[in-house]
Amino acid sequence: MGKIRIKALGDEKAEKKQQLEARQRAEAKRAEKKAEKTEDTSVVEEVKTIKQEEQPVKAAKKSVKKAHTKIHSSGYQKTAELVDKKKVYTFDEALTLLKQLQRAKFDESVELHVNTQSQGVTVNTVLPHGTGKKIRVAIADEAIIAKIEKGQIDFDVLVAQPQMMPKLAKVARILGPKGLMPNPKNGTVTPNPEEVAKKFENGQVQFKTEAKFPILHMTLGKISFGEDKLVDNAKAIAAALPATQVKDATLKLTMSPAIKVDYSSIQV
Repeated sequence: MGKIRIKALGDEKAEKKQQLEARQRAEAKRAEKKAEKTEDTSVVEEVKTIKQEEQPVKAAKKSVKKAHTKIHSSGYQKTAELVDKKKVYTFDEALTLLKQLQRAKFDESVELHVNTQSQGVTVNTVLPHGTGKKIRVAIADEAIIAKIEKGQIDFDVLVAQPQMMPKLAKVARILGPKGLMPNPKNGTVTPNPEEVAKKFENGQVQFKTEAKFPILHMTLGKISFGEDKLVDNAKAIAAALPATQVKDATLKLTMSPAIKVDYSSIQV
């Protein structure tokens, strides 16, 4: 509802004065809106100018990123020349070649990377000679749960009795993302936790494909193991992962180039 204007009867001068003031107020509002619009336009133009100035900077940043492509050292490149990238080596040939690729000062791990036919593949086996890394195994109890709640995790595998699972539920959000939550599928929920703990300590391992890709990353041991022990460990993996589930595989050291390997050449 509009404003009610009171007309002064019999006083034309007062009425005209009111009309004049009303027009002046309306003109003032129009002028104010026009000024605001002009100001906004100038701001928009200023923003456009800033963006135009930023374009060369962004382009320069992209070129810098491209220039930061990983470049291997001359030592790595010389080592890579020893590997025939077009050749698929037998497992025994690849192991022999690995000795020539060793260049790190520490005892490098021997890694077997496998592309599987599908996702969700799990390999459970016992490596006769272990991985070269001591596996820390803990059996779930009240004290362990209290330490987990404080963020103290000093184990690689956690084994639990079935009756402990409800109590472990409160730390599942901590253990789950780390892959440490006991699970019946991988044998870490058992009525005989001491027996299972010994198996893990003696070389039982579990390898899973990545969450989004059908790739397995497995450790066969250390290069210092020698060929015989590495072959034994590889056979244990091959027995748990048939060649029919494998697309292709590569063998490498921690710091070496990868060697294409015929997975089926690992004789079980």
